[in-house]
Amino acid sequence: MSRKQHQLSRRSFFNLAAAGGIGAALSSLIPGKGFAREPQEQVKPSTNIQDAMAYGRTAESMPGKYPGKVVQVVHENCVVNNEPDQAAAYEMLRRGMLELSGAETLSEAWLQFVTPSDKIGLKVNPVAGKVLTTSHQLVRAVISQLGEAGIPMDHIVIWDRREFELHETGFTQENYPGIVITGTEQQDASGSFYGPDGLLYGEKMIDKDWYYWADVEEEYDAYTLPYMVNSGKYSYFSKICTQQVDKIINIPILKNAGASVTLCLKNLAYGCISNTGRLHKDLWSETCAQVCAFPPVRDKVVLNIADGIRGCFNGGPGANPQFITEFKTLLLGSDPVAVDRIGYEIVLKKRIAEGIQTEDKPKARDFMNMAQELGLGIADLDRIDVAVVNLT
Repeated sequence: MSRKQHQLSRRSFFNLAAAGGIGAALSSLIPGKGFAREPQEQVKPSTNIQDAMAYGRTAESMPGKYPGKVVQVVHENCVVNNEPDQAAAYEMLRRGMLELSGAETLSEAWLQFVTPSDKIGLKVNPVAGKVLTTSHQLVRAVISQLGEAGIPMDHIVIWDRREFELHETGFTQENYPGIVITGTEQQDASGSFYGPDGLLYGEKMIDKDWYYWADVEEEYDAYTLPYMVNSGKYSYFSKICTQQVDKIINIPILKNAGASVTLCLKNLAYGCISNTGRLHKDLWSETCAQVCAFPPVRDKVVLNIADGIRGCFNGGPGANPQFITEFKTLLLGSDPVAVDRIGYEIVLKKRIAEGIQTEDKPKARDFMNMAQELGLGIADLDRIDVAVVNLT
């Protein structure tokens, strides 16, 4: 097959997804769709989660320095002319970091989580396109405050699974001079996923020493494969996680996924590994929790900053303009499970207010409960300490 035949635009991919096959992974197979129709408990495919649990924990392993603690910063004036305000984003982040850490100065707050010698990966989420990406205002605030704490700019990496989606949503060298911008799945200047040697660029970006194995597989056609990197029963971790960064700051968006949320754990789990299409139908919750239990994620994610300045309450994880809303909120915590739980409550409240659902759907929280059982954080709402900071 020619290089041209392997080229596929992001829009074409999602058009194909909507038509079927992997489209199920992006729509009807997300938690919240059809829970009531399940007649009995499903027998789940086995996975290699025991491999993850065999590794000893470190002092910085999830849930990190502040288990069960979440800071919610609300700023009523953080959106101006339909865009997040840069000064407001900076101040929300500043106040949140001080509240979370208890530090007297902003630099001291950041240095609780990172050091100038660390290579720091900022895990953003551009998957919904320009309409609803991790806001540049928040990312710039993070970079600015890291710089003030003495972190060299060339030690900061903005990354996600698909490098070309980063570029499409404005994460470029032009907009972020001195910052490394990279992804697992890559294209060259001609738009091809394949190098001169005929191998996928993504194949060179996965680390086959680290993998999530699950007894389920899906064969991908030639158009879909570059977005998966490999088929079979193995999902390999990105070398970005395993080799290129020492610490990860997770910056997801406050979005729904059916009746559930695609926030901290989902942003990490499905962003860190290859061959994810096969994992949506039967193992969505398990993947969100279990992938995060492996050392390349569990031991490197030191901070979660959920971007709720703008988010969505329906139609996620994509972006349907009619469901995008201004939550005017940041959620901060070292504990990704606790942040997800509080984010879930915010989205649930909005969905009920909009008449999309009438009550909580406990099954939509399965992945958080699984993550709690794996020791990754606190999912029990009664055990989470929420500090609310209101700014004007």
